[in-house]
Amino acid sequence: MDPDFLNAFTQPSTLDRFLTEDVIPKGEKRKLIKPTSSNNPKLEELKLLLTEWINRTLKEEHIVVKSLEEDLYDGLVLHHLLENLGCVKLDVEKIALTEKKQRQKLSVILESVAKCLQLEESQLKWSVETILAKDLLSTLHLLVAIAKHFEPTLALPPNVQVETITIETTSKGLKTSNAVEYITENKENIETQSKDDAFDELFSCAPDKLDAVKKALLQFVDQHVGKLGLNVKDIESQFSDGVILLLLIGQLEGYFLNLRNFFLTPASTMEMLHNVNLALDLLAEGGLLNFPVNSE
Repeated sequence: MDPDFLNAFTQPSTLDRFLTEDVIPKGEKRKLIKPTSSNNPKLEELKLLLTEWINRTLKEEHIVVKSLEEDLYDGLVLHHLLENLGCVKLDVEKIALTEKKQRQKLSVILESVAKCLQLEESQLKWSVETILAKDLLSTLHLLVAIAKHFEPTLALPPNVQVETITIETTSKGLKTSNAVEYITENKENIETQSKDDAFDELFSCAPDKLDAVKKALLQFVDQHVGKLGLNVKDIESQFSDGVILLLLIGQLEGYFLNLRNFFLTPASTMEMLHNVNLALDLLAEGGLLNFPVNSE
């Protein structure tokens, strides 16, 4: 048996359950949160927030949730929650007493969720089987997705991550792999992505639209510097010396640019660089530039 599997569980009851029950059929995988993450303060914060949110949402229906995985597995709370949040009418019974009916009920509910959230099957981080099995990781992923869609103002704690172990039953025994998984968005990644220039994405993903964007930008620039009797026909060449950029900033931000502070007709690379550096400084001071730009 893989030693990582044994090391992953500090609770004997958890280990015994996997050793004595046919929990994972041969050839299938199951991903679980390691007990080492069970005391994660951010995870507890997320669980508490989601619990309070559900109870607040379903207060008028006198539904009280105490344990996310224990109280949501049969579909009853999810049924009420979806109908309350999204006015979704589900053609299933409110109460499903048998496992067969619970599975059928969850299937209808999760299909409705995927449709509302416009998610493909490959994007789902939960399933009927995992929710029915009271899997906390799947339950959290499901609730976070529902909350973000139906109540985007809910302040979910960012960067909630857990250590996971994926267990697979093979002919040689139990095979495991460890990973770190984010349940809520990685804020650092979001900030990094937000710093990516939109035009970087345009060049790589939609080069066919570049000409249309350049045309729109030229019209925008002409609309403002045209008041000074100037006309811009080429972005690459006419912006390279910094003059048009400085005059555009002056028009947009209301700056008075003293002609002594820049070169109106730069005659050298050094004078061009002076203009561009001045423009970048003005943008930075105005809070319009929060990432470094190479003036050269």
